[in-house]
Amino acid sequence: MDQLQYWFGNYVNNLHVPTAHVTDIIEILIIAFLVYQIMVWIRNTRAWALLKGVVVILVFIFIAYIFEMQTILWIVKSIVSIAVTGIIVVLQPELRKALEELGKKKFFSDIFRDSEEGGLFSDKTIKEIAKASFEMGKVRTGALIVVKQNDNLAEFERTGIEVDAIVSNQLLINIFEHNTPLHDGAVIIDGDRVSSATCYLPLSDNMMLSKELGTRHRAGVGMSEETDAMVIIVSEETGKISVAYKGNLERGLSVEELEERLTSIQDKPDDDRKRKHRKGKDQKNGKKADS
Repeated sequence: MDQLQYWFGNYVNNLHVPTAHVTDIIEILIIAFLVYQIMVWIRNTRAWALLKGVVVILVFIFIAYIFEMQTILWIVKSIVSIAVTGIIVVLQPELRKALEELGKKKFFSDIFRDSEEGGLFSDKTIKEIAKASFEMGKVRTGALIVVKQNDNLAEFERTGIEVDAIVSNQLLINIFEHNTPLHDGAVIIDGDRVSSATCYLPLSDNMMLSKELGTRHRAGVGMSEETDAMVIIVSEETGKISVAYKGNLERGLSVEELEERLTSIQDKPDDDRKRKHRKGKDQKNGKKADS
């Protein structure tokens, strides 16, 4: 027991504990946050399957190292640089999307986007879009309406025909009317104006989407995955209204719910939003009192 205490005392006396400064703690937290974000990103992309394959290869290399399989170790050393380049090429779409998501963070958007006191679009535009959507839903007219936020949609606008007209429910209904030149494709709304029609949108490859959804819904979800735009889909089969935003799809929305979704991306000052919310509550309370 005395020897054990003597050994432990010498070990403690000789133990070097580095001093940690505030900057060291901040650095550790930043690295931990970055590692966590990278792991979350890998988990939600095709890189997850690739990572599992890499882990299997690393285990195989470790076994080769233990048993001193020199030929295998030489092959690994020779192709490691090529393998890194190959992984970058394979993950190019995911890496591009990750960098785009980084640029979409609100911190950067607030720096590089001009401030608009009145919001991205007016309350009248919200009413016109909602009214047109439900008028088309009543008569089973399919529609695909893209409401632009901060991302540049020029590459999608180029696939369609320039319109450059003020948003109105009559205009949207006429565009999507059957057998008209502009009914096929999507409409892109920029601010209070319809910028383009008959635009082609990217289809989502999300395997979790219901098989009963058609190309129109998959195009709406695909657009919301690649950009920060909100996409309104009117089903030609059921007449129901759906909204795709940030890769998520909400189906069967009411007029009020659609207006709420559009208001949430309007980016108006908080005072205006609170005032509008109070006005809506007062109107609802007034209707209840009348009834």
